[in-house]
Amino acid sequence: MAEPVSQLVASMPRARMLALMTLFLGPAVAIYTLFSIYPLIATMTLSTYTSDPSGVFTFVGLANFVTLLGDAVWSRPFWNAAYNNLIFFCVHMLVQNPIGIALAGLLSLPGLKLKGFYRTVIFLPTMLSVVIVGFSWNLILSPLWGVAEGALKSVGLGAWFAPWMGLPHTALLTLALISVWQFVGIPMMLIYAALLNIPDELTDAARVDGLGQLRIFFHIKLPLVLPTIGMVSILTFVGNFNAFDLIYSVRARSPGRISLPTFSARSSIARFSASSCRSAIRRWARRWRR
Repeated sequence: MAEPVSQLVASMPRARMLALMTLFLGPAVAIYTLFSIYPLIATMTLSTYTSDPSGVFTFVGLANFVTLLGDAVWSRPFWNAAYNNLIFFCVHMLVQNPIGIALAGLLSLPGLKLKGFYRTVIFLPTMLSVVIVGFSWNLILSPLWGVAEGALKSVGLGAWFAPWMGLPHTALLTLALISVWQFVGIPMMLIYAALLNIPDELTDAARVDGLGQLRIFFHIKLPLVLPTIGMVSILTFVGNFNAFDLIYSVRARSPGRISLPTFSARSSIARFSASSCRSAIRRWARRWRR
């Protein structure tokens, strides 16, 4: 019988294991550091400086943040952006992740047929570009030629239809639900992979004791995958502040309240220090040419 992967890793020499980790994880870590971690650190560093018209930098500490949070011109769009991000995050936490847990539990049921088909169909939207998703949902929800109104009328709910992406009180929720539809496959697959690692002996013993599938899931499987659910929650929180790509893809039909410049709190900080960033880029470009 083949030796389990965990035993192979445990018996592997440390130097060889580090070499394999460097080989397989090194390129990803380097790319992520170059294009994500370093720009974030550089942005936070630049936010503690200011520049005059000549391009000379002066360290001001937290004065920029005091202005951003206290000045009426800057604080209003910033807190509006933070409020929109909070709503967006709550929708994902309360809708996307529970649906992902439920779908993972259904896919882990023994005897379920066409599991591969269901996994592919549910995960397929995650692999689509946000441009395609935004354009497709614009067509679906369009009050002129969309199919949403006809679909609701066919089930007797035609009075519920409205231009949801064009109303200030429904646009943000509509975009959040579109994002949930696209990315629900990520928590589903992560939790489903954790459920597959639960030993069959535990579920078999519970089944012998007379527990049904629902009680087995809530009393045995769910507590064992709580660490994975915590990781999914962290990924949801991080991904929530990178969701402006979907808003950008449908911004032509979105109200100004959630337009791209005011949706992300990070974009408010970026706009606040835009002049400093441009000056830094010019300075680095001159140094590079030398």
